[in-house]
Amino acid sequence: MPGTTERTLGIILVSASAAVFGLTGVLTKSIQADPLTITCWRGFVGSILITLYVLWRRRRSGGRESLRLGWRGWLLAVEGALASIAFISAFKFTFVANVAVIYATAPFVTALLAWVLVRERIRLQTMLAAAVSLCGVGIMVWSGFGAGHLLGDGLALLMTIGSALYMIMVRAFRDTPVVWAGAVSAFLLFVLGWFVTDLLAVSSRDAVLLVTFGASFALASILWTEGARLIPAAESGLLGSAEVPFAILFAFLFLAEIPPAASMIGGAIVLCAVFAHAGRDWLVARQRAAL
Repeated sequence: MPGTTERTLGIILVSASAAVFGLTGVLTKSIQADPLTITCWRGFVGSILITLYVLWRRRRSGGRESLRLGWRGWLLAVEGALASIAFISAFKFTFVANVAVIYATAPFVTALLAWVLVRERIRLQTMLAAAVSLCGVGIMVWSGFGAGHLLGDGLALLMTIGSALYMIMVRAFRDTPVVWAGAVSAFLLFVLGWFVTDLLAVSSRDAVLLVTFGASFALASILWTEGARLIPAAESGLLGSAEVPFAILFAFLFLAEIPPAASMIGGAIVLCAVFAHAGRDWLVARQRAAL
């Protein structure tokens, strides 16, 4: 059946996207350049590949997909660029697990900010899951005091808030070409870095890793975009949560990084809240589809 085939393909694409996104921490820590240089080159390479993808999709649609950003699109691009800087910087100053787990709370932060900014109703299950995850994040951040990881945890929290704002704007600006705005955002980072730091002062080893990083960023974005079109939002959200265990696993395999006990405990609490929340949404969506 075509529907079954599409759903299977969507699951594969979104799962693959989560695995590729999970490499972000490993690649960031493997590159010796400063966070801004990493962010800029990742953005430059990624923006070229994403632009090619956008143009390909536009050609397939017969030119119906607009590339006009307007002030909303430019706002998305600038906000996304700032969140990217905080995201990459966070990995340099704390454990990969901490960044991945804190970022996993983005759906709850989004729900809270949506309620504060636009009075969007918060479901009881979201409030409960958010409260549980907040306890887990609190344990992780508390363990950073005196351990030299507080700055990284703080940047991860800042990045998560920035990502939540980005999600709210994406929902509000429905007519804005979001993927194209992401490509422009990545290119803006390169322009900024050109005037702020010496982007050419990188080793040959770092150059290869930076190109790989940019390509993986573009690949993960494209896989997610294509996969999310084929499956329900609840299912894509559940599968996307797999990015966290992928990130922790890759950090262990490639960096031999084992976070302290407090991070493991706090992370386990957050993951339980995230997967329970996403899993319940998925079950409800399946039950409705079966009616």
